[in-house]
Amino acid sequence: MLLKSCCIYSTGIFSMLFLFTGISLVLSNVFPHFVQSMVKKEVVLKNDTEAFEAWENPPAPIYMQFYFFNLTNPLEVLDGDRPAVVEIGPYTYREYRPMEQVNFQDNGTKVTAVNTKTYIFQRNMSRGPESDLIRTVNIPAMTVMERFKDESIVANLIASYMKATAVGLFTTRTVGELLWGYEDALLKALQTLKPELDDVFGLFYKSNASNDGEYVFFTGQQNYEDFARVDTWNGESSLNWWTSDECNMINGTNGASFHPIISKNEVLYMFSSDLCRSLYALYEEDVTVKGIPGYRFVPPSEVFANLTVNPANAGFCVPAGNCLGSGVLNVSACKQGAPIIMSSPHFYQADEKFVEDIFGMNPDKEQHETTIDINPLTGIILQAAKRLQVNVYVEKIPTFSQTGNVRTVVFPVVYLNESVVIDDTSVMKLHVIAVEQNVVENIPFMLIGLGIVLGGIFMFLMCRQKVPESTAAERQPLLST
Repeated sequence: MLLKSCCIYSTGIFSMLFLFTGISLVLSNVFPHFVQSMVKKEVVLKNDTEAFEAWENPPAPIYMQFYFFNLTNPLEVLDGDRPAVVEIGPYTYREYRPMEQVNFQDNGTKVTAVNTKTYIFQRNMSRGPESDLIRTVNIPAMTVMERFKDESIVANLIASYMKATAVGLFTTRTVGELLWGYEDALLKALQTLKPELDDVFGLFYKSNASNDGEYVFFTGQQNYEDFARVDTWNGESSLNWWTSDECNMINGTNGASFHPIISKNEVLYMFSSDLCRSLYALYEEDVTVKGIPGYRFVPPSEVFANLTVNPANAGFCVPAGNCLGSGVLNVSACKQGAPIIMSSPHFYQADEKFVEDIFGMNPDKEQHETTIDINPLTGIILQAAKRLQVNVYVEKIPTFSQTGNVRTVVFPVVYLNESVVIDDTSVMKLHVIAVEQNVVENIPFMLIGLGIVLGGIFMFLMCRQKVPESTAAERQPLLST
């Protein structure tokens, strides 16, 4: 009988112990913190780690799609009419971007590398071949005219040459030529004045099988939040194109990797050499990609807003005080003086005037917004789409009759969609991590459940023990009579 009572009370004690332990663990978040600490140790750029292998040679296929804007009314535009364009594309390329010349520094806290990118044309994923013809702005001619418009003698000589050789404001070139380069007659002629001038022009000339310079990244060894963060680019810790220190800062990663343990209220900083600046993205919504949970981050409209909306952007107005408006960025300072203006496709989130100036612009959030879907525990990118548009600043230049009576307009040339979706092998690994995370984080709830079960057994046994005792007490008076 004594042994039976000891077992019953032991059940009650263990029930209370499991309940107390489980509730304490839930309130203290011990196991979630344990999981996070394990991930922080694993997600570091060092040899023989999965994080380093994925950073060095991304396993997921990356595609670069180009959509061109074909001008349909060139003569009318020269007479002052609004340009009308038709979007043509996509022209799709498989992108390979391994990290090369990798070298660890400062006891493994930093790593140097160059990010070589190679583009292979995918005819089966494209609208047509690279030989398709596109009519667009003659960017070399527009650049030359802008460059020499205030030097009357040289400008008149160039204008005469352009007239004699039928070089106009618009040109028709193949997709391959516009992207990867072609020999330009005007640039070749100008080499007599400026021998250092390259006579080949292409929007992505020298960008195929090449890199944008040497990066020094933090490995995350000292602080997990520094994982893959850019320390210097081409030997510099800041830029020199913009007119304020804040705008010249190099912040965040290169956009291909992010640190683990990401929260919804976090600001993700990225440096983009394509845009010649740093930018940031904010949480928008929860998403699921191939069954893996993630957070979607997008650059808010304030990133490219004019200084009246976001005073911090005043430094991006070049020359100082020359601001074009919200949603566009003048990058001529970092594009060898070419009048290149960057924006989102179809001037999404830009001032309405840019959309109205061009017939054929149809901005759409779903198609034209840059998005990054990230697994918050590991920081692995589940899905991403970087969408940028290359435009040219076009205006009437009296010295050059080739500009006719053209309106001052930001003319769209092409927009790109660089996208990636996580590969199935990485999905399987993340599923395993998710299962392990759920098991570990649910241990406190298992203890609480076990405590409740034992508590129920204890109550049942206690009630069962008291029933015979009370029955016996009722029967004793009858026996005494």
